[in-house]
Amino acid sequence: MSDTETDAPGPAVIRREPGRLLWEQLLDDLRRRLDVDAFTDGFPGELALVEEYGVSRHTVRQAVKVLRDEGRVVGTRGRPSRQAEPVEIAQRLGALYSLHESVRAMGLEQQSVVRALDIRADGVIAARLGLEESTPLVHLERLRFAGGDPLALDRVWLPHDLAAPLLTADFTTGALYERYAELCGVVLTGGEETIQPILPTPAEHRLLGGSPSTAAFSVRRLGCAKGRPVEWRQTLVRGDRFVLRADFSTKDGYQLDLLGSPDRKDPRR
Repeated sequence: MSDTETDAPGPAVIRREPGRLLWEQLLDDLRRRLDVDAFTDGFPGELALVEEYGVSRHTVRQAVKVLRDEGRVVGTRGRPSRQAEPVEIAQRLGALYSLHESVRAMGLEQQSVVRALDIRADGVIAARLGLEESTPLVHLERLRFAGGDPLALDRVWLPHDLAAPLLTADFTTGALYERYAELCGVVLTGGEETIQPILPTPAEHRLLGGSPSTAAFSVRRLGCAKGRPVEWRQTLVRGDRFVLRADFSTKDGYQLDLLGSPDRKDPRR
């Protein structure tokens, strides 16, 4: 099947193939169409899928059952299935950003695939941490999942003199800040961060999943402990699963620092 056909919202042709059941082929194609938001007008009913794909109702039921088990579509007995809305993970503005805590608060299972955990030098990142450019850094890159679905691509750099014990830590579960405190005695007390919407690169989109048009939040953070920079983080969080919330009052309004304001100079530039 060509890339054009793969990305198209319409149904693929389902044919009998040796070693592959019809309902498995149907399941794969329904997953593909869900990924490209092909069912914005509503997920089709059983009879509509039977007619659209030219398969039996039993084949449709088997495929849709798996989608229900995966949480991709929802429906109850006697009612038509519909595409499930993604669970949004909320983060309050002004709070110490912790994806681990935000996901845990939603009661979702979380895990990570560690893509890199090593020592490397990066002059630009070292300078952001207030270090000499050749200073070794501990680098951790994780693809993070919530409820079984990709949520964020997380890249972190830490001073090696503080974070060396983390090189043997298990980051498939748990939070970096917990490990940083337990193994290194480093507890973040503040810092600064920039959060802005961007479109992921094709490579990043392949990791994060979702619709090709889905934007992501880019989170760039300089974390400090007692005034010392101890973390530089770049995180991409899927925009269709993450929201930012702010408190306000009639007296103070929103307390936002707008870096793009023409009358304010960004001291980091």
